[in-house]
Amino acid sequence: MVNNDVMRSIRYILNVGSKQILDIVALSGLKLNLNQVSDFLLDETAASYLPCDDLVMAHFLDGLIYLKRGKDVSRPPLPFEFPISNNLVLKKLKVAFLLKEEDMHDILKHADYPLGRSEVSAFLRKRNHENYRECGDQVLRYFLKGLATREHSFKPIPPK
Repeated sequence: MVNNDVMRSIRYILNVGSKQILDIVALSGLKLNLNQVSDFLLDETAASYLPCDDLVMAHFLDGLIYLKRGKDVSRPPLPFEFPISNNLVLKKLKVAFLLKEEDMHDILKHADYPLGRSEVSAFLRKRNHENYRECGDQVLRYFLKGLATREHSFKPIPPK
C-alpha cells in the first residue's frame, strides 16, 4: 500500500491534523516542516502532492508507538526495517494500539474481511519463517478501515 495512503488512514483513525502528524514524526527524531506533511496528505492528483518515502513512514510509525505507549528512554531505539511493507505496518499498528492477534482478527471480521487466526498470525511472522505470508494491500485497507471503526466507536466511561 502506498505510504501516503497509510498516513492518511492513520490520521483519520487518530482524528488529528497535519500539525499533530508533524509532532508524531518528531517523536522519533525526524524533523519535517508543516508544508511537507500537508503535501504527504494530499491526493495523488494534487499539484503539490509529495510521495512519502520509507524513511518518513518508519519515523511516523515509530512516533505513533511513542505517542500511544510512551518512549522507553532506558533502551535505544531499534533500527528501522526497510523497505516498509504492509506486514511491517500491521506489526507497528499492533504494537501502537496494544492489539493482540485475536483483536486483529476481530477488527478484520468487523470490517467484513474475515480471515482465519493462522492467516493473521502469518502476517506477523518474520520474513524468513516458513509460515510467513505477504500482507496484500486489500488486507491492510480492510484492517485500517476496521481499526478506524473500532477507535471511533470506543466511548470512554465517564468518571464518577
